[in-house]
Amino acid sequence: MLFRRAPQRLQPGDLIEVDGRPVRLTVNGRARRISLRLDPTKGEVLAVAPSLKRLAEATAFAQTRSAWIAAHLDSLPARVGFAPGARVEVCGEDYVLERAAMRIKPRLIAPVGDAPGRLLAYGEGEAFARAVQRGLRAEALQRLSVRTTRHCEALGEAVPALGLQDARSRWGSCRRAHGLEPARIRYNWRLVLSPPEVLDYVAAHECAHLIESNHGPRFWAVVHDLYGDPAMARRWLRVNGAALHAVG
Repeated sequence: MLFRRAPQRLQPGDLIEVDGRPVRLTVNGRARRISLRLDPTKGEVLAVAPSLKRLAEATAFAQTRSAWIAAHLDSLPARVGFAPGARVEVCGEDYVLERAAMRIKPRLIAPVGDAPGRLLAYGEGEAFARAVQRGLRAEALQRLSVRTTRHCEALGEAVPALGLQDARSRWGSCRRAHGLEPARIRYNWRLVLSPPEVLDYVAAHECAHLIESNHGPRFWAVVHDLYGDPAMARRWLRVNGAALHAVG
């Protein structure tokens, strides 16, 4: 007697192909229907099903939307890997990535004249990429610490503990002091890849949350006092945010 192997059951996180393009299956219990969604920060199209039982339907639906999938994936910014010779912008200035000849702590050498800056890091392959990110994170923390201190001084607030994150959907978060828990601000390290005025806006935004927890008129009045009109910086992040997540 011949036995047929049961088809493998689809699972959330599985990748399928639609005309050669990858689509990731996901389940969202709050979804009311099957849909496709572009995740620009991960560079993926998601086929969303309301439940595990409907993942097969989501797969079939994705197969009917190949043109939509191709158009949206093609609209994403090109990824920039951390490899020797690659270039990145650090607070508006051009830097070239270089492999150090010996084991050193990653460091940035500022541009001189028309020559780009240099980011020196040690290692091969993934080790080099991790070292570059460490260097960029250190630079981000230093610059954000300066701006946070300046804004806290203007507010008459103590400088909170600072940390870095790589959140996909937010550039910063602020936890106000509560009881014995001190205030804390966490910034997305990728802000170091943005122009300095954009980095400064996010710092002002999070510092304003030390005294105003919501985004009401009083909050925006504080942001305006600290930074000025934030419209251009906010627009820059909306337009270029996906490109920052495509670096590294």
